[in-house]
Amino acid sequence: MSKINNAIHEIHCMDTLSARDQWVNQIHPLVKLVLTIGYIVVLVSFQKYDVAGTAGMIVYPLSVFMLADLSVTDSLKRLRIVLPLVCLLGIFNPFFDKNYILVAGVRVSAGILSMITLILKGIFSVLASYLLIATTSIDKLCYAFRMLHIPKAIVTQFMLMYRYVTVLLEETDRITQAYMLRAPHQNGIHFRAWGSLAGQLLLRSIDRANEVYESMLLRGYQGDYRYLQDRIRLGKKDVLYLFLWIVILGLFRRYPVILIIGNLFGGAFL
Repeated sequence: MSKINNAIHEIHCMDTLSARDQWVNQIHPLVKLVLTIGYIVVLVSFQKYDVAGTAGMIVYPLSVFMLADLSVTDSLKRLRIVLPLVCLLGIFNPFFDKNYILVAGVRVSAGILSMITLILKGIFSVLASYLLIATTSIDKLCYAFRMLHIPKAIVTQFMLMYRYVTVLLEETDRITQAYMLRAPHQNGIHFRAWGSLAGQLLLRSIDRANEVYESMLLRGYQGDYRYLQDRIRLGKKDVLYLFLWIVILGLFRRYPVILIIGNLFGGAFL
């Protein structure tokens, strides 16, 4: 499978995951969107040397992975490009922050602590965003955006970008295959053909995009998602789900739960 086909396959896999009949998938999209944003805000609010508090915030992505029955291995494979880039954000902290902090009587480099904290914040934020996309379809996500009164033009742009990425990739795959059939012994596309192929790709993608948009209009699309109002209603389970996570995240933000649990188990074994 080529890289383009693999990218198309991954997009379809994400659509399939978000359309599953899992309990978390049925939670109101507005609740999941607000909860994801709130989780990232709470996560970022930890001090740069608070490794234990930041590590405790793994409770949210880990719980959602189990509730949604998602494969952690497959998720990490899909994020294999993003996560290393996130980890690179804090790798230079030990070189800039050369102070030292006493942790349990041990002298530890402050740069290393800030590096670990920054990496954990980046990884957990990416996982939370991935879980939102993996459990919420693009239509429901745009519906939640509109419920937050985000302008219609921005929501439509976001939705069409997501839809047209697949169209662009499919047209790129067709053009590439056609070129390779006409030049079977050539490695890659010759630079002299780059301009003409890029122009053809643009024109064909625009034609396909217009067909997609006309099909949406024929099905009653007007920039809003009124057809979801009768199918998706905010129920008691949605409010309870949001309330429970607010309480849990509030406790993990206020108290070092990881250290408390470690001291309890450590004391029990001692």
